[in-house]
Amino acid sequence: MTNQNERTLVLIKPDGVQRGLVGNIISRLESRGLKIASLKFIRIKRTLAEQHYGVHKNQPFFPKLVDFITSSPVVAIVFQGRNAVELTRNTMGQTNPSEAAPGTIRGDLAIDIGRNLIHGSDSIKTAQEEILLFFTANEILDYQLSTDTWITEP
Repeated sequence: MTNQNERTLVLIKPDGVQRGLVGNIISRLESRGLKIASLKFIRIKRTLAEQHYGVHKNQPFFPKLVDFITSSPVVAIVFQGRNAVELTRNTMGQTNPSEAAPGTIRGDLAIDIGRNLIHGSDSIKTAQEEILLFFTANEILDYQLSTDTWITEP
């Protein structure tokens, strides 16, 4: 996969869904030049949540993370584009919204670290692993947009 076709996982968390921010969040990422390769509206089962957040298993906040992500539906999205992981992370803003820059999703729309609206993979390796938790290979589409050449140089 070339850098142009880098993929990342984004989860719009229960607070983003409940607050009606799904369209706003997707729009911000698409406006940066990323394209949707797959999208699902799902309720995450506890076993999947524990697997997804496994890196935090020994942290005191782990049970709250699992309880929260399973409390309401989420939107799972695979975004694709040049430097998709880094671009998504920068657009999301710092994990703690009080430290997130204005203009970022968290900086503009969130105030509490426990309700920070969005998850995005933190590396290419993590993205590849996380995408496989939520999507099968057949569910991810690779296609050209007519605007691709207007977003990045070949």
